[in-house]
Amino acid sequence: MPSLGATRDLTKLEDRAPLAATNAGDELFRTFIFGILLGVTGTGALAWYVPVVDLHRERSLVSVMPNGGNVETFRINLPRDRILVGLPNVDNSIPAGLDWPANVLASDTMAEIFKIRDANNTVIGVGSRLASSTESTGPFIEWALHLPARGTMYVQMEVTPSEDGMRNGELLSGTRDFEVLTGAFRESFVAADGSDPDLQGQIQLQAALVGPLGALE
Repeated sequence: MPSLGATRDLTKLEDRAPLAATNAGDELFRTFIFGILLGVTGTGALAWYVPVVDLHRERSLVSVMPNGGNVETFRINLPRDRILVGLPNVDNSIPAGLDWPANVLASDTMAEIFKIRDANNTVIGVGSRLASSTESTGPFIEWALHLPARGTMYVQMEVTPSEDGMRNGELLSGTRDFEVLTGAFRESFVAADGSDPDLQGQIQLQAALVGPLGALE
């Protein structure tokens, strides 16, 4: 049974992770996004102690790399896994009518929150993606992935995609299972094949992580 200390994952992660932007507005908005995720985290951790909810840890679907690390792919089905999305001063935020804090957020900063799935299409957590090209802070793209049974990861991505259309990134900080791990991430978009009329495509995040002396996560 996990400790209620799991509810502090996002707070610890925010304290450790180097932030791409430095102005007060962007940091305040990060706190807003992390606060939403922290609420989800706290609810999930509390549910471990409530008999009517039977949470369990899904088996990690990983493949082993030659260097002793592992590769794991996280998936987001669009649009059904999008929980929250928006820009300030626009009318198509999700949920509809959400009033974004335009006074503290650069006009080109986009924030999204998604359900996170494993390779078996099982929901295993939530994640936030922040992206901006504002001149005051410099462009950045970053993910915070929270898997309640395992911990939280803070990932910073390269702004410019590679020639194959993928975006590369790095795990900068983690908690619990991910605390001692290092490694790389790749973000890609896979268009739907048309078999599911409600599926537009899928965001895939591939993590290649290694622990101390090549220990597996």
